[in-house]
Amino acid sequence: SSGVPRLDTMLGGEGFFRGTTILVSGTAGTGKTSLAAHFADAACRRGERCIYFSFEESQGQLIRNMRSIGLNLEQWSKKNLLQFHSSRATFYGLEMHLAIIHKTVQQFHPRVVIIDPIGSLIQAGNRRDAHTMLIRLIDFLKQRQVTAFLTNLTSGGEALEKTDVEISSIVDSWLFLRDIELDGERNRALYVL
Repeated sequence: SSGVPRLDTMLGGEGFFRGTTILVSGTAGTGKTSLAAHFADAACRRGERCIYFSFEESQGQLIRNMRSIGLNLEQWSKKNLLQFHSSRATFYGLEMHLAIIHKTVQQFHPRVVIIDPIGSLIQAGNRRDAHTMLIRLIDFLKQRQVTAFLTNLTSGGEALEKTDVEISSIVDSWLFLRDIELDGERNRALYVL
């Protein structure tokens, strides 16, 4: 389950396939991190371990912000079902980030890994190297049958069919979130690409 019943319905009633790669992209404030947190919460409710790699928010910020939408992620952390790893992408190079993720996955044995957001990794190298690193990471997670949930920040007006690290062609499920403003009212839309 994605943790969002209406999204599960859009995905055929049961959510995502295990061991696949899910990409959620959209502009700032459209709900990418909220969907990632719902996915983590759903995994933990099933008794599955989850690792949440955040390159923009600290563990405390994520727990506080998700509490504001009714999610208590702290309980899962205390039960050793959810691990957070927060650092700025610029703190290490891409190879070190990849090594840390590999080591953490091998030690914790999660069923779900969240990377939020993948575009930050460009700051640790360049677009081409970030692309290569993400392909290696996705292959590693698929080999271990770990479901990967990746978020990607897009700029307003960007094409739907493209991500800044160009991995959209190798993901299994792609969700696109956007704000729609019409007659002074702002609504969110979710597309299953």
